[in-house]
Amino acid sequence: MYLRKYQPSDCKELTELFYNTVHSVNAKDYTKEQLDAWATGNIDLENWNRTLDEHYSVVAIEDDIVVGFGDIDKTAYLDRLYVHADYQGQKIATAICDQLEQAVDGNITTHASITARPFFEKRGYKVERKQQVERQGIYLTNYVMVKER
Repeated sequence: MYLRKYQPSDCKELTELFYNTVHSVNAKDYTKEQLDAWATGNIDLENWNRTLDEHYSVVAIEDDIVVGFGDIDKTAYLDRLYVHADYQGQKIATAICDQLEQAVDGNITTHASITARPFFEKRGYKVERKQQVERQGIYLTNYVMVKER
C-alpha cells in the first residue's frame, strides 16, 4: 500500500468509496434511514473536487485499487477519512491519518462517527462533545474530537 496526493481524476471513485463504506462499515452503528441521509448517492462532484483540491488530501492505493482516502484543511480540521470495506483493519486509516496529521500544526479537530470514535481515541483524540447532525431531516450522532499537540 502506498499513499499519494489527491488528483481530480480520483474524485468520482472516492465518492463511490465513500458511499459504499458508509453503507457497509457504518451499518452496525446507524439505521438504514441515517445511512441514506448521510450518503445519498447524489454527490456534487464539483464541490467534492474543490474541497479535496483545497485541502491536504491523500489517497491510499493497493494493487492499483483505491482503498482509502482522507483530507485535512488549513485550520487542522480532519474532514474525511474513509477506508474501503474490504480493506478494514489493515492500518490504512492509520497511515492516512499519520500523513494528514503531519501536514498541519496545532490541535486537530474531527467530527467522528460512532464507528470511527474508537479509532480516534486510540490515536489520542478526546471527545469534546457528542452532537446530533441533521441531514435531510434525519439526525445522526457524531463526536467533536480534538487531538492536542
